[in-house]
Amino acid sequence: MTQTLLLLPGDGIGPEVTAVARRVAGRLISQGLDLSITEARFGGVAIDADGVPLTDETLAAAKAADAVRMGAVGGPQWAGQPYDKRPEAGLLALRSGMNVYANLRPAICFAALADASTLKRIHVEGLDILFVRELTGGVYFGEPRGIETLANGEKRGVNTHVYTTSEIERVARTAFELARGRKGEVVSAEKSNVMEAGLLWRQVVEALRDAEYPDITLTHMLADNMAMQLVKNPKQFDVILTDNLFGDMLSDEAAMLTGSLGMLPSAAIGAAGMPGLYEPIHGSAPDIAGRGVANPCASILSLAMALRHSLGEPELAARVEAAVEAALNAGARTADLGGNLTTAQMGDAILAQLT
Repeated sequence: MTQTLLLLPGDGIGPEVTAVARRVAGRLISQGLDLSITEARFGGVAIDADGVPLTDETLAAAKAADAVRMGAVGGPQWAGQPYDKRPEAGLLALRSGMNVYANLRPAICFAALADASTLKRIHVEGLDILFVRELTGGVYFGEPRGIETLANGEKRGVNTHVYTTSEIERVARTAFELARGRKGEVVSAEKSNVMEAGLLWRQVVEALRDAEYPDITLTHMLADNMAMQLVKNPKQFDVILTDNLFGDMLSDEAAMLTGSLGMLPSAAIGAAGMPGLYEPIHGSAPDIAGRGVANPCASILSLAMALRHSLGEPELAARVEAAVEAALNAGARTADLGGNLTTAQMGDAILAQLT
C-alpha cells in the first residue's frame, strides 16, 4: 500500500532545506520506495495566505498522512502578531492536534565534525545522546497564560507549568522503551527542588520504572546541573528524559556539541499507528533565508527518522544516515560547518553517496 508523506516547508530557510529532503525522498522513490508526497502551507506563509498559521484542512491532512515533514516557522514580519496568531502558535497547534507527545532529539557528533564543536574533541567524539522531551504539556500549553494589567497599572505576565500523572507516564514509557534498545540507562531532568510539578515528575518517573522497567538504570538530575554536565562531560549521558521547557533548552545546548544546529533532526511521535511529525530543530533563520546557504543535513536526517519511526523503512533510514556521514567524511561542508557549499550542493554531495 502506498504510504503518504505530507511536507510543510514553512518559512525562512524551511522551504530551502525541505526541497533537498524532497530530492532525497525522490531518489528513494525511484529506487522502489512506495511513497506519495504532498505539500501544504504552514506557519507565516499560511498567515499571509489563509489568515491563520494552521488551517483545519492542513491539520486534517497531517492527521491523515503516514508521516509529516516540517521545515521551520517564524520570522520578524510576524513578530507583532498576538501569540495565538503567530507562526509558532501553528506549530503548537499541530503538535497538540496530532497528539505527538514524545519528542525524540538525537545529538550525535559525526567523527568528521568532532573538531567543529566548541568543546575539545575528547569530549564530543563519539557523542550519541537521545533526548526524549515531553511535547504537548508543561508551560507551553498550561493555562492560565497571558499578560494582564493590575489595579496599580503594572503589567503581569502569567504562564502555567502543569503536568498530570498520565502525561508524565506516557513520555517516560517512551524513554524507557527506547533505552532498552540502547544502554539501558535514563537520566530524568527536572527542578524538583523548587517546583511541585518537578517533584511530581520525579515521583511518577521513578514509580513507573520500579513497576514496569526494573531493568533500566534511572538517575534523577536537576535541570540546571544537567546544563553544566552537558558542557563538562556530555558523553556520560545516553537517554535523557525531560519536560517540554527544559527539553527545549537542553537539547539546543547539546546541539552545539555536535558542531552545528544544522545537524540535528527530531521526531515527534504519539500512540502506535498514529502519524509522526519530523523536523530539523533549527529555526527559520531569517538572516540567511533566500541565500541558499543553509545546512540541509538536519532536514535530511529528519526524513531518515520518518522512514524509521513512521514509514517502516529502517534499512532505508540507515542508508540515508550513512550517505550524510559519507558526504561529511568526504569533506562536504556548508558555511555553518566551515565550508562553502550551497544548500543544493550539499544535497548533491549526499545524493552522490546514496547508493
